Amino acid sequence: MSTDPRSYTYSDNILADRIILITGSSDGIGKALALEAASLGAQVVLHGRSVPKLEKIYDAIEEIDGAPRPSIAVMDLESANAEQYTSLAQSIESEFGRLDGLVLNASILGERYSIEQYDAVLWQKVMHVNVTSTFALTQVFLPLLLQSDDPSVIYTSSGVGRTGKAFWGAYAVSKFATEGLSQVLADEHRHEKLRANCINPGATRTNMRLAAYPAEDRDKLKHPEEILAPYIYLLGPDSKGITGESFDCQ
Repeated sequence: MSTDPRSYTYSDNILADRIILITGSSDGIGKALALEAASLGAQVVLHGRSVPKLEKIYDAIEEIDGAPRPSIAVMDLESANAEQYTSLAQSIESEFGRLDGLVLNASILGERYSIEQYDAVLWQKVMHVNVTSTFALTQVFLPLLLQSDDPSVIYTSSGVGRTGKAFWGAYAVSKFATEGLSQVLADEHRHEKLRANCINPGATRTNMRLAAYPAEDRDKLKHPEEILAPYIYLLGPDSKGITGESFDCQ
């Protein structure tokens, strides 16, 4: 691959006419990506569980000159059932008829415990939100993605999802599973237009990073807005044919 996504530069309308759903778009990287994608012409579907937070992002996008009006999809991934997943997909189908980009960004950290000490109920919760809900969203949106001329799915990985590290517990294991899900989907559609890839954001100034490293010097971390180039690359037309890969933002 000749393009380094970390240094990718793009035009100001690179995502024009694309319909992109971003999970966890009320804060952190999801929020930054939603704003950037909208500014680049995308019709953004904002997902989260907090209506007030989503409404703030909605209003911010409305203030971007020329940005399409976004949509809001409220869903708590911890408690959502099959009917809610199906209903969300049907709403997107009714409104747009297709989905060009699906960014599965929402995750929870859990706790930094050893395997010996890890609470089984918390383990199940982390795996459910980070893996099972990601699978469920992938599955219900596949028919809509396959209606697109250039569909892209982006999964959120982590450095601890490639090489296990002590005390990262369920979060690390969930990210190994996420890498696997992305690779399986990519291989199943390797002869089709759908592409699926992982992105590891790296150390970024988010609330999750603060929870994981409370004593860290946050001034040394990049802001979410500074690491978005690989996301835009994978959501846009210049990454056609790139699938089954895992990229670093930093």
